Amino acid sequence: MDERVWLEPTWFIDSTHDAVSEFAARAVGGLTHPTEKAVALFRAVRDGIRYDPYVAKGEPADYKASAVAGSEANWCTPKSVLLTAAARNQAIPARLGFADVRNHLTSEKLMAKMGTDLFIWHGYSELLLGDRWYKVSSAFNIELCQRFGVKVLDFDGTGDALFHPFDEAGNRHMEYVRQRGSYDDLPLDEINADFAEFYGDWAGDDVDEAFHQ
Repeated sequence: MDERVWLEPTWFIDSTHDAVSEFAARAVGGLTHPTEKAVALFRAVRDGIRYDPYVAKGEPADYKASAVAGSEANWCTPKSVLLTAAARNQAIPARLGFADVRNHLTSEKLMAKMGTDLFIWHGYSELLLGDRWYKVSSAFNIELCQRFGVKVLDFDGTGDALFHPFDEAGNRHMEYVRQRGSYDDLPLDEINADFAEFYGDWAGDDVDEAFHQ
């Protein structure tokens, strides 16, 4: 496929919007090498927007990269939309990837609310550097990882940055159980339909629980 499709803006990945351009320019500074820019963009999204899964409900426009760029906190999917858009803005081919993950450290309280320890449609970015696609999850900011003793996800342009299977203490943590594939834009209708079917009316009120406890 012509890689130009992964450089073009879409409705959600509005990579040419001023807010995305400004975010990307601040992140990369004077960097010029694609890999260096990708690393800088990853860290800007990871740590510049605090992880909070309880901002998940909202209008479709809230998922646009230009809207996410101005948020103080957000969850994995919008953060991935922003990273993907910022990469496209900097001429790095990018798309969205999704997987279902099992959190082995989910608390009994959260398990009771959700009815499962499976988190469906976990979103991450896929960046094309050279001739290889890299899967990069920018969900958890470094302060949150340090708080809970979870290994920090970092990206240096030489390997994927996906959830670690174990935490710092050696406890089993995240398990990828299903890959849902790659997408050129956010499949929000499909995600929302699956959330409604899988989780019902569940809603949480404690970010600490959803992350780790």
